[in-house]
Amino acid sequence: MITRRTFLAQAARTSAGAALMTPLLGTNPAIAATAGRKLSRIAVQLYTVRNEMAKDFDGSLAKIAELGYRQVEFAGYYNRTPEQVKAVLARLGLEAPSAHVPIQSLRTDAAKAIETAKAIGHRYLICPYLDASERKSLDQYRQHAALFNKVGEMCRQAGIQFGYHNHDFEFQQLEGRLPMDLLLAETNKDLVKIELDLYWTVKAGQDPIAIIGRNPGRFVAFHVKDMDKTPRGFFTEVGRGTIDFAKIFAASGKSGVNLYIVEQDQTPGSPFDSLKISIDYLKKLEY
Repeated sequence: MITRRTFLAQAARTSAGAALMTPLLGTNPAIAATAGRKLSRIAVQLYTVRNEMAKDFDGSLAKIAELGYRQVEFAGYYNRTPEQVKAVLARLGLEAPSAHVPIQSLRTDAAKAIETAKAIGHRYLICPYLDASERKSLDQYRQHAALFNKVGEMCRQAGIQFGYHNHDFEFQQLEGRLPMDLLLAETNKDLVKIELDLYWTVKAGQDPIAIIGRNPGRFVAFHVKDMDKTPRGFFTEVGRGTIDFAKIFAASGKSGVNLYIVEQDQTPGSPFDSLKISIDYLKKLEY
């Protein structure tokens, strides 16, 4: 089993070429302007099928398309060039609006990561994770904020948007402050957006709706990930757990979110089976 930590390390080595607001219908391209309000485009974070992608890149993307997903978020390109990635996406009718890029790559060659994103057609470049060694103090978070501002400006000049994806550790007190509060305060609201992982936010005991309400316009995507009903609060298919997605989506009209990205870090069987359960639920969800 490939963990997120080892996966991100591999991705860095194998990158391509090397508020409780009422939704405003029509302002969010991911929301169908119908009486019931449903998601019209549902994405998947390809980390969910990382083991399958490593074995069969094209075939895994074909299965994703067959399930009805029309957008994918990359987390590594498995030694494919941007041209190869773009070609398979075009053949399958898939969009790739966003990609995760490890912080190490942002430090060492952000320009290359941005060049790759532009070549493939990504609109968003997201820093997905901080290793435990990267989050021992608030001073480290301040350094991250400075880096994010720098990369955010580089992305802006290239015509794309930079963002940060949370876990639960950003909501754990550190030196008397929540690191997420520091990141939000010390990054430019226009240069650095947030991809809010709903599972990890709830796992940390936080209310996504309250966070959205305090930071309108700061978000670009939700990671739509459910939490099971066991005391462990583990990953499960969307709609089978405890998170009230309809309530969160209905309250997110001013959030800035326009990508709804399914992710399940671990699945009980085939990840494709789990992704089918999730998309079938979300296609029917009204809010």
